[in-house]
Amino acid sequence: MEPNSIKTQNLRREDVDWLRVLAMLVVFVFHCGRFFDLEDWHIKNPQTSYVATLPIRITVQWMMPLFFLLSGMSSCYALSRHKTTKYIHARIKRLAVPFLFGTFVVIAPLQVYLERVSHGQFHGSFLEFYPHYFEGWYAFGGNFAWMGIHLWYLEILFVFSLVTLPLFICLNARGGRKLTSKIAGVLSRPGFIFLLAFPIAIMEFVANLPFIRPTILGSEGFGGWSLLVYPVFFILGYLIAADSHLGRVIEGQRIPALIGGISITTVGFYLVESGYVLPEWLLALLRAFNAWSWLVAICGFSSRHLNFSNRFLKYGNEAVLPFYILHQTVILAIGYYIVQLDMAMSAKFLIIAATSFLTIVALYEVLIRRVNLLRFLFGMKLKQSQIDLT
Repeated sequence: MEPNSIKTQNLRREDVDWLRVLAMLVVFVFHCGRFFDLEDWHIKNPQTSYVATLPIRITVQWMMPLFFLLSGMSSCYALSRHKTTKYIHARIKRLAVPFLFGTFVVIAPLQVYLERVSHGQFHGSFLEFYPHYFEGWYAFGGNFAWMGIHLWYLEILFVFSLVTLPLFICLNARGGRKLTSKIAGVLSRPGFIFLLAFPIAIMEFVANLPFIRPTILGSEGFGGWSLLVYPVFFILGYLIAADSHLGRVIEGQRIPALIGGISITTVGFYLVESGYVLPEWLLALLRAFNAWSWLVAICGFSSRHLNFSNRFLKYGNEAVLPFYILHQTVILAIGYYIVQLDMAMSAKFLIIAATSFLTIVALYEVLIRRVNLLRFLFGMKLKQSQIDLT
């Protein structure tokens, strides 16, 4: 049976589009702040601050999980419209092509170059550095960014899309739809939606095991979470989209979820900052329930209040992927010079954020949006009305 057998009442959910655009803006602000927090990054301001660190540490608890949750929902809607082969083809064009382009051409190489120059590890121009970009593996002493720096999300999402496809096809069949309906029925009971935090906690605990933590799979360098945990958010997103009743349950639990997210965040950070040593299983449980509470609250409030469209949403929804691909490279290129100035951190942050945003929008509007070759390389649909340069 082909995957278009999934029946959904509304294949175009404006609240999901809004969340995708708003989440991208959160990531943008997040990375503008990374110059000034206490953690290591590609380029750092000479002075750092705990004030800048706190919102970074709070946001990272739900930011990339939200992206994978939304991606799982989008996969469900895509499979409801297209056959398997078209779904795979679309994933290649939207994820694999921009990842490969960004990794080999400008997006990732320029970031590695700026990092090496700022750390005194290379002296010279970008053109002089580019041949050295392919020497060794980034994060293992070399330069080649095999994960695309911030483009790792596209790489991992492409892999998840292929690995989970058999599962999603099964869930799309008649028996699978009955199963998701039964799951939705159980989770509709008051408070039961929060039980979905347990699979997140289990994978978070596994990721922290001593023989996994030092490996790539256990590393939290990918958006603050292990690569073992993200598939859970991705699959949960699919399940939420596969049964409209589950979406209504989440909307109904948005206020308890918000209260839970605020409470767990407050208690968790107090315990961590106070130096309490908690068992690994308890840390995994707290982190899972914290992330899931925020996700339920965010999705619930958006479902309640963001079911509308306007010109900004239509424009932003098309621009969100090119914006994501460009944003960190532009931020680093501008921030590299701004952090060297003698001024307050708040002023530097505002200059970096404003200048980077305007630069990204200009690049998108003037070049990427209007040239089919660039639209293709940045994962966008081609404009048939203009000269096709591909």
